[in-house]
Amino acid sequence: MPSTASAQVSPDQLEEYRRELTGYCYRMLGSGSEADDAVQETMLRAWRAADGFEGRSSVRSWLYRIATNICVDMLRSRQRRALPIDLGPASPPVEALLGEQRPDDIWISPIADERVLPEHGDPADIAVARDTIRLAFVTALQHLPARQRATLILCEVLRMPAAEAAATLGTSVPAVNSSLQRARATLSALPSEQRPGPLDADQAGMLDRYVDAFQRYDMELMVTLLADDALMTMPPFAFWIRGAQNICRWMQEPTPSLCRDSILVPAGQVNGVQAFAQYKPDPAGGYAPWSLQVHEVSGGRVSRLTFFLDTKQIFAELGLPSHLS
Repeated sequence: MPSTASAQVSPDQLEEYRRELTGYCYRMLGSGSEADDAVQETMLRAWRAADGFEGRSSVRSWLYRIATNICVDMLRSRQRRALPIDLGPASPPVEALLGEQRPDDIWISPIADERVLPEHGDPADIAVARDTIRLAFVTALQHLPARQRATLILCEVLRMPAAEAAATLGTSVPAVNSSLQRARATLSALPSEQRPGPLDADQAGMLDRYVDAFQRYDMELMVTLLADDALMTMPPFAFWIRGAQNICRWMQEPTPSLCRDSILVPAGQVNGVQAFAQYKPDPAGGYAPWSLQVHEVSGGRVSRLTFFLDTKQIFAELGLPSHLS
């Protein structure tokens, strides 16, 4: 690093943008840990180049230009991240069809709202920002080529004017508008299950009822709480299920039924919704981590259920206990 800072850019100025840059890189990459790596590299490159920053653009645009180039480079070296819905058709609720676990690096990973959303600001703006870190939205973005993805996020999520986005991406305003048009067309052509739907403004009451039914493992009640066409995924398995009846049948299969007597602990806001840490009875005593549940409510019922089963890293990132007594 340089031994002296530029007169125009200080480390504190750069740090002011860390949270929003993390949100941008997370939407680009679909991974919280990769977003952290990208932002750290952005800060290092910016600080090393601080003496040469001439102020022709804002510090914010300059940082986004660096972050975009880093994310695009990272995306060249790997396949896009996804959720099980993107990898194949729904399965019958039969445990024998579960299949093997897939590598962690192919899945969208969850992220806490507090890591990527503004700490202060207009509640309406924060609500809009929260909608753009939903799992379905972030997963849909992964279907776009990297440059289109960046254009859509800069213009439609971050509300950057086309001229500023063009300067950030090193292109022209017509190219930005053309890229936006193609990105919107790609997203609108995705199957309905791969696109985010509307969420209920108040989800707390329904999620409370879901938690009660799950902890009592009351499948008769559970089926009434789920949307008829509800979707359930369980990364790192590619297996997924459609329909309230099928989901409740799955929960009564031999291994899934071992979730009976689990405890659900509030885990804060994750990907725009209230999440719950599931602890399953541990034969050695107490309760062991089993999943992070990130569910969505639409039309008065639970419409999307996502169970992240790779709990070690996720629970550590969220500051959740590794065991309950």
